[in-house]
Amino acid sequence: MFLPIFLSAQINESDTLNLKANLSLTGFYQGGNVETLIFRAKSDLSFKPLKKWVFKTKNSYVYQEFGKKKADEDILSLNFLYFNPERKIYPLLLGFVSTNFRREINLRYLLGAGVTYQILNKKNNWLKLAISSEYEQTDFGKGNFNLSEYNGNKSLNTFRGTIWVNGKYHLFKKKVIVNHEFYFQPSLEQSNNFRWQADAGLELPIWEFLNFKINYLHTFESVVIENQKREDNILTFGFTLKSY
Repeated sequence: MFLPIFLSAQINESDTLNLKANLSLTGFYQGGNVETLIFRAKSDLSFKPLKKWVFKTKNSYVYQEFGKKKADEDILSLNFLYFNPERKIYPLLLGFVSTNFRREINLRYLLGAGVTYQILNKKNNWLKLAISSEYEQTDFGKGNFNLSEYNGNKSLNTFRGTIWVNGKYHLFKKKVIVNHEFYFQPSLEQSNNFRWQADAGLELPIWEFLNFKINYLHTFESVVIENQKREDNILTFGFTLKSY
């Protein structure tokens, strides 16, 4: 069984629509000599609770099992509250919650605030730069890390600064859609504690609500449990199903 339906590119909170939503379910099962089970669910919702405010939430759940042995079970919830997002510069509040089975992160949360600058804001093409600062706490399953100075404490907390760059572009008379989302997130207290992520997608429209999609995700964390790799790379192929 293979359900190649992926979440659409990130919703632009500056759009004039009062409500926008995406939902995707991805599954893969292989039996026989090598039993494999993969299930992914993602949702993206943006709405206006008040006239000048926009709330956006992105949530995902991932479960992977190989040979009846669990390899991943992750939850990620990204929540933003924007004020006057139709302006060139506008403030935001954010709150993130996540878990990661493979990296042995029992719970991670971030709370912060920042500001977004719209470099380009057209109907089909947009580019944004945001700067924010957050308080983060991460509870690990173990207290031994690749950097010995963090050993002995399963709970790490710090203040971070984050630079975000994201955009979406329709090229060649809307026959090709390119989207990207990048962030760099250093600690403001420890110079060797930082992470970054690059997420890029290429879509080819098939019809109004369905695109073929290629997506590449690269993540890096400098502080991880001992003997774990710092980097992850994911290349996926499938389809985007959207409601707008």
